[in-house]
Amino acid sequence: MSLSRFILKIFGWKVECGVPDYPKCIICVAPHTSNWDFVLGKLAYWSIGRQAGFLIKDSWFFFPMNYLFKALGGIPVSRRKGGSSLTEILIKKFDSSSKMALAITPEGTRARVSQWHTGFIHIAYAAKIPIVLGAIDARTKTIHLQRSYLPTGDTDADMEAIKNYYRPFTGIKPENFTT
Repeated sequence: MSLSRFILKIFGWKVECGVPDYPKCIICVAPHTSNWDFVLGKLAYWSIGRQAGFLIKDSWFFFPMNYLFKALGGIPVSRRKGGSSLTEILIKKFDSSSKMALAITPEGTRARVSQWHTGFIHIAYAAKIPIVLGAIDARTKTIHLQRSYLPTGDTDADMEAIKNYYRPFTGIKPENFTT
């Protein structure tokens, strides 16, 4: 048993994974209602022997935190305007990589929001990669990696299908989650 799986087990969590280890994918993670979601998500993905990067504000990349976030797969994101869009940068990064998994929380915050960000759908569609639907269900203490989704190019329909998948799940702070 891996250390990650052991840590999850100690705290009563389990991981259910039924998706292949795609060479390239975006992992859509929801509900995102607590800082613990990051810890649980990283442990879950490590427990199945996989690595994934994540986006984090560049302001967190200061000494010594920059070394920690880099080692964990952090990709600094500038919130300043100007230059290429983050979506375009990530599409190019996927196109030029032979192996890359990137976890994204479409809610964009731990607070309750009904309007999810769509960039991850645009990236997956343009890069021709699947979206792995990763759900953290606090009610059952299960992290699900059971389904993947291929975007159609119709962002509204894609978002509706993705949100429908997440409706039954309960976040760590349920009051902060809505689809």
